[in-house]
Amino acid sequence: MGERDVDAATAVSALRLRYAGEGDSDAGDRREHDVDAAMAVNATSTFGVVVVGGGVVGVSVAYALAREGVEVVLLERGRLAGEASFGNAGTVSAGHPPLNKPGRVAQGVRQLSDPTSPLYVKPRWDPELWRWLTRFATYCTDAHVKSAMEVLAPMGMDSLRAFEDLVGREGIDCGYHADGYYAVCETGDGLADAVDEAELIRRFGYKPEVLDARAMGEVEPALAPVAGGVFYPEAATLCPYDFTVGLAEAAARHGAVLREGVEVTDVLVGGGAASGVRLSDGDEVGADAVVLATGPFSLAIADRLGAAIPVQPGKGYHRDIPISEAGASDLRIACVLHEASVFCTPMSDFVRFAGTMEFSGLNHEMRPDRLAQIARAAGRFFPALGSAPPISEWCGLRPVSVDGLPIVGPLPHVPNVVVATGHGMLGLTLGPVSGDIVADWVLRDGPVELYRRLGPDRFGG
Repeated sequence: MGERDVDAATAVSALRLRYAGEGDSDAGDRREHDVDAAMAVNATSTFGVVVVGGGVVGVSVAYALAREGVEVVLLERGRLAGEASFGNAGTVSAGHPPLNKPGRVAQGVRQLSDPTSPLYVKPRWDPELWRWLTRFATYCTDAHVKSAMEVLAPMGMDSLRAFEDLVGREGIDCGYHADGYYAVCETGDGLADAVDEAELIRRFGYKPEVLDARAMGEVEPALAPVAGGVFYPEAATLCPYDFTVGLAEAAARHGAVLREGVEVTDVLVGGGAASGVRLSDGDEVGADAVVLATGPFSLAIADRLGAAIPVQPGKGYHRDIPISEAGASDLRIACVLHEASVFCTPMSDFVRFAGTMEFSGLNHEMRPDRLAQIARAAGRFFPALGSAPPISEWCGLRPVSVDGLPIVGPLPHVPNVVVATGHGMLGLTLGPVSGDIVADWVLRDGPVELYRRLGPDRFGG
């Protein structure tokens, strides 16, 4: 073991020793915070762990560490829950296979020429994207789906338990309903595809139920005539923004410091170990470990540490339509319109219609044709949908990994820097359990063997 490895291992061991025996038992001895009161930290501050990124994954990490007694600070360049955690579909959809599936490439090629499809790739010269897409295609095999499901299926079950525990224990008011959701299929081909996916996840312990056209109409009378559907009972819905902010407030109560409007530009490294982060204003914040939970942003930081993280920003959109005679029906169910990949989630006094996968780079440009794709699909499946203007139209960027699995684990060359990204459309679903996995890496010898497969070392380098 070289000097570089010794220094890094010493840093990790020191952090684990420092917080051995900490946790909920002494939580009452730490002062309580709310989010607004937890914003004070200066350039000379030193913490046990710096978490970079204030979306649901970063907040989940901060919460998990704070509950174990760690002095943790979360730094968010914008607002907490201001990116994908603000406006996603709000579904906790456990146990589904990765985006990489056999036939996905052919399907994608067909969809590129269809303006009504959920997929859009902006025509441009982008060698990095095309290399990523080529590599993505190599994972579209039956063998990879099986291997991925060996991780995603138990991870999904752990996530469902985590949500029940968090919402109940911390009293998070986020409209949480563990009522499952439906995949609604317009065509026979669509239903056959949904049934194939249901059969796949059934082999991994889930219990989807196939419904015919009549049963689907009885479940949701607002639907147009459809071919049928699949009910996924192991699922839940909630308001993602309210959940993330509620979890941040809980993290603060456990002692976490939360800062908004603070951009991290670099990780400070010496002797193969991180010692903190540098901010955009030149200030530095010291730490025994650093967690990068920045979604598709700031990946260059990991790159400078010798780890090229194969993630692309995949843009999603939503349209929130008020529940009214001139707007959306008061839906009985949450559902996904299978062929259009549009989620329909009832939320208090509106229905959120969310979907699309757009690869157009790191930007927040709202494309009217993408919003129109969502509106057309919603109108086709729900013919009574009125013309009331949306109360919100939004887009956000998801971090899509090249193999369809989250990337959670220490960087190979700097082991006290842990990355947590690449969740794609499962950031909300897998956020809390990812927080627990990061805590296992930071404070112990790592998670169970199965979750070690999520580490960035699987890509080499």
